[in-house]
Amino acid sequence: MTKKSILSLLTFLLLIGSVSFALASGKKPKSMPTVKPFNIYTPGTDEIIDYEKYGEFQNLGTNKYKYVPSDFAGLKAASGEGIYPNVADIYKNPEYKKMKAEKKLEGDKWSFVNTTDPQANYFKWATAQEDPGVRQYYIALALEQAGNYKRAIKAYHSIAVFFPKATGVTFWKTHWYIAPVAVEKIKYLTREHPELGIKLVDADIDILNKYDDEKNNDDYVINPGKIVPATAQDWILKKADLDAIGIKKVTGKGKVKLIEYNNKHYQLFVDDKPYFVRGICYSPNPVGTSPDNGTLNVSRDWMFADYNNNKIIDGPYESWVDANRNEKQDKKEKPVGDFQLMKDMGVNTLRLYHYPNFNKQLLKEGYEKYGFMYMIGNFIGMYCTDSGAEWFEGTDYTNPEQCKKMLASVEKMVEEYKDEPYVLMWVLGNENNYGSVGVVGISAGTGCNVRKDIAAYYKFVNECAKRIKELDPQQRPVAICNGDLLFMDICAQNAPELDIYGANAYRGKEGFGTLWKDVSKIYERPVVITEYGCSAYSKMYDMERNEEEQALYHEGSWKSMEENFAGYGSGNALGGIIFEFTDEWWKAGPPPEFNPSVQDKTGQWMGPFIDGWAYEEWFGLCSIGDGKDSPFKRQLRKSYFTYKKLWEKYRNNK
Repeated sequence: MTKKSILSLLTFLLLIGSVSFALASGKKPKSMPTVKPFNIYTPGTDEIIDYEKYGEFQNLGTNKYKYVPSDFAGLKAASGEGIYPNVADIYKNPEYKKMKAEKKLEGDKWSFVNTTDPQANYFKWATAQEDPGVRQYYIALALEQAGNYKRAIKAYHSIAVFFPKATGVTFWKTHWYIAPVAVEKIKYLTREHPELGIKLVDADIDILNKYDDEKNNDDYVINPGKIVPATAQDWILKKADLDAIGIKKVTGKGKVKLIEYNNKHYQLFVDDKPYFVRGICYSPNPVGTSPDNGTLNVSRDWMFADYNNNKIIDGPYESWVDANRNEKQDKKEKPVGDFQLMKDMGVNTLRLYHYPNFNKQLLKEGYEKYGFMYMIGNFIGMYCTDSGAEWFEGTDYTNPEQCKKMLASVEKMVEEYKDEPYVLMWVLGNENNYGSVGVVGISAGTGCNVRKDIAAYYKFVNECAKRIKELDPQQRPVAICNGDLLFMDICAQNAPELDIYGANAYRGKEGFGTLWKDVSKIYERPVVITEYGCSAYSKMYDMERNEEEQALYHEGSWKSMEENFAGYGSGNALGGIIFEFTDEWWKAGPPPEFNPSVQDKTGQWMGPFIDGWAYEEWFGLCSIGDGKDSPFKRQLRKSYFTYKKLWEKYRNNK
């Protein structure tokens, strides 16, 4: 994830099935301050609503679905205040009257989303003039924030029942499908809180043709499902017997193999052992350096940097941990090196963004001493790389000369690394589908003009993949790095040579929602999440709480992958690449300064993060503290230790 790509038109937000632009608390670690649910004045006669008691579902599973109440008064009484169709009882609530009299509910409704007062949020949204589906979502979110989990589930489910086609508007002025989000929220809350004793079954709300940025061609499949009792046994993952199911296809002739089973599940193997990608993006850039002023090449500089001139590479081998966070190196805080820290955490894969000029000796040492494999990447024209295009025109995938230059770069990459044992896969692009040119809003563009001819881009990707397979004697898998699922259907139509669908996806603490199912249905490929993560900063909380929230985000993301590894769920998850190991101070800032010597606290774009904003310079699992002793000092955040615990079970495998 780079400053320029993030500030481009991120139309991926219209696609995803688990995004909200607000804080959602969810299950809290023990060290986090306790969330206190607030009282509901009229909670309703039914804690969980069986909608079939009060009406009829018609045309389930189709675009013509609707729910027709037959006992409207009974349904209203069952729902209670704030849950559709009960929109009036909220005005009877004494706490609402009190807050209104104290003028605590004045102001724009959107300022009642990312706050530390979920009860005020609840009252504001329950009485707001807004699309009913949008209103119900933020009512549910406020209930979730406060720890009123069962009632939040009730509210989310009402969206699926009554407003399955509701859409909102994102920060990027694209449309946002709300009902699939609500369904994923229910699944997350019921899984994380098995003490509630309920689960959602049979729910399926899908939007056909959703992979473009148009709305007029949308077609829905709607079944809101039913909430039923559950026991602890319902949350135990049960693995399919893959040996009995059998192997359909093997890709790879050497150290790395990609197995496809007869049930369309997938598994990577390295040295004939199952390999789950536990990866990380690693760019420990010194404070004050930036590609914007020509002082930094993000793809390669960390591999050679020796700022203390002792002939030892800095970040990988000489970083030290400021354990007590006193911003100085105490006597006991000896250099340990990031490679060792990442190995201790459980990392087995590093993503290298763009060939060429990698430090092959360093990569070899990382492989031999620390067990790292590498995803070797080529931007294929993003940021005008290797295409020869002018920045404000952007790489043109219909231009034969530009394509020839980019393909030559891919060929050189494979020729140079095809015999290296540490290559896990080849990766093409980096969110090229988000590419923009010129000046768009707050963006300076990304030097990539995919939208000129979207199919031409994916055809070129296919040409590159085919050429890689001709050159690589080991036939290691070839992946694309797409921005979430935008244009995934066009990719599927035009790039059959790809082995893996890679997606940079920032979807929230609930994980990746319907992404696994969507790819399985449309493309029938395994998935690597090529980037995911969360800022460790927000304006809502202190730093300790922010770190807790970041850790929750990462925990939910990894669990989402585990639930879809081969044998589970959709069975097409191969693992993911965390963005990122250390904070990078050059990423953001109010234009035009982008001061790389200051860790900026300005939100760059709205998304499913702690307070609803992404803070580009705070995504690291490690802080670099006050920036002094850069690039050596590390302050390990809670998310680092979260992964260390989550990945303990994989230690016997690489």
